[in-house]
Amino acid sequence: MSVGSDADRSMLQTMEIGSQADLRRGRSQLRRLETLTDVVYGIAIWRVFMLFPRPDDPAWNWHSWREFLVSEGMTIVLIAIAVAVLIIYWLQSNTLFGLADRADGKFAVRAIVQLFFVLLFLFSIRVGTELPASAWTRGFESVAALLLGLSSTWMWTYAAERRRLLHADVTDAEARAVGKRIRAEPATAMFTLPFVFTPILWELAWFSYPAVRRFFRQQARRIAGNSE
Repeated sequence: MSVGSDADRSMLQTMEIGSQADLRRGRSQLRRLETLTDVVYGIAIWRVFMLFPRPDDPAWNWHSWREFLVSEGMTIVLIAIAVAVLIIYWLQSNTLFGLADRADGKFAVRAIVQLFFVLLFLFSIRVGTELPASAWTRGFESVAALLLGLSSTWMWTYAAERRRLLHADVTDAEARAVGKRIRAEPATAMFTLPFVFTPILWELAWFSYPAVRRFFRQQARRIAGNSE
């Protein structure tokens, strides 16, 4: 009987040590993913800023702000939209990582896939500024932003499913509300797709984001309210 009890205690201690080690590795992996994500977003935002026309560019031959804005106005709008999209997704990423307690291999894969779409979005902006504006270049940017948003939703859905990676203080209602709120960004990108053939309307469609975000935030509040 004593031998059996000692064996049980030894097994429990081994399981506890193993779970603690897994938890420590998962938290370390999460911190590394956060750092990598911040670096990639920081570089992407910096690279987009570098696409703004510069006075040292040989093609700079404007003599007034009016000439400059008439010639480069659409390029400036495109770059401003790209910067705003990247900043919004970066803030969203900070929120999601802040609610997670640890990471695992599948979560890491999803996070890296999201970073791939960050780089794809950056490439779409470069294409849009280097090539003549067309439905193809506008559609490329919208699709890249949409994929970036969907990858973020994919990552959060995995983390929140059965609370497998969430902090203990994150309630189920809060997790569902966050999942609802982060749909605003891909929904906005999807909303711009029908306007890729109409240049001015496509740019204006991106400014629907505050209204789309408000709609999903109201749904998230309704979820939180129903759970109380």
